[in-house]
Amino acid sequence: MNSLLENLLGVHLNKLGFINIRDGGSDIMFQLDEKFLNEIGLNELPEDQKKPFLQHIYDELELRVGTKLSDGMSDGQLVEFESIIDRKDKIIAIWLEKYAPNYHNDAGFIQLQKTTGLDVNDPTLRAEYAATKWLEINRPDYRDVVAKVLGDLKKEVIAGRDVILGKPTV
Repeated sequence: MNSLLENLLGVHLNKLGFINIRDGGSDIMFQLDEKFLNEIGLNELPEDQKKPFLQHIYDELELRVGTKLSDGMSDGQLVEFESIIDRKDKIIAIWLEKYAPNYHNDAGFIQLQKTTGLDVNDPTLRAEYAATKWLEINRPDYRDVVAKVLGDLKKEVIAGRDVILGKPTV
């Protein structure tokens, strides 16, 4: 199974460190990279610590967002969604037939296909689309949750930046 955030939010972390949150036909993007470190005041972090620190931020974001989004969901919703993120093709096919029977024509599916380069019949593409669509229906606030959690995480890091950098505190 892919990372929780990737599956749960339809978020794709590419090899360059992009986190790309699909928003219908458009993208909301932020990067976990040098620019992000500058934003939070950690541009002085030693080079050998930057990549592990960014991975830690990604992992923490993944955990916090998943926890927030699962709050308030029924057991039935969690089971249904777990089946989708576990890529149970039969469940996905049934769910898509009920909630998105013409998904091949949906702008979100088309954009996801272009972004990933996967064949339109690829089960991974179908599963990623179903997970995103499921969230749009069951947790339409999921993009806001990601933005808020990331904002809170940035504030925490900024508040502790001197400790992270090993600078003496007054």
